[in-house]
Amino acid sequence: MKTKNTKNPENSKSVKRIIWEYAEAIVTALILALVIRTYVVQAFKIPSGSMEPTLLIGDHILVNKFIYGTEIPFSKTRVFKVRNPRGGDVIVFEYPRDPSRDFIKRVIGVPGDIIVEKNKAIYVNGKRTADFFTEHTDPDLKPAAIDPRDNFGPVAVPPGEYFVMGDNRDESYDSRYWGFVPMKNIKGEAFVIYWSWDGDGMKPRLGRTGEAIQSVRLD
Repeated sequence: MKTKNTKNPENSKSVKRIIWEYAEAIVTALILALVIRTYVVQAFKIPSGSMEPTLLIGDHILVNKFIYGTEIPFSKTRVFKVRNPRGGDVIVFEYPRDPSRDFIKRVIGVPGDIIVEKNKAIYVNGKRTADFFTEHTDPDLKPAAIDPRDNFGPVAVPPGEYFVMGDNRDESYDSRYWGFVPMKNIKGEAFVIYWSWDGDGMKPRLGRTGEAIQSVRLD
């Protein structure tokens, strides 16, 4: 007994066309996401308290990757630069001693600046900087011979490099300890908190969602 073939060639072609259109849309979306992440905006999560009170553990932030210039693939050459990092910018960068790790700190000194810290106060080119955005958790003062946390310098910032510190000055591992950040290591400027999660309280910090991360004037 002969069986009847009920398959419709047109239906088969239609299904294949739909699958191909979905696949094409997914691939396009992935490519766009990769381009945006590489050259425009990238998301990061704050894992430590070194930038408190500006940024808290559990803050999720977005970083502007094109403001300091877009890197040409497989090189450290930057094009279409809007401006260089300025004192007061909050930046994300590859830790110079281990580029596989990303750090976030505030720029304190730019190339050519002279940085000095005296009893926790920071001076740039002889002028004390603003510190309304910083936090000190330890009232003790450590001498420079023991620890550079509270007293160090003067140090001159070399060309093409930057001196950075955490806003939580007594709890930050930064340029006071390991030196300068080369421009080639800087990924971009942090500009907004898009989500924040309080791990201790196991709840979202809704009031921080959408909060801008402001650069500050240090003078």
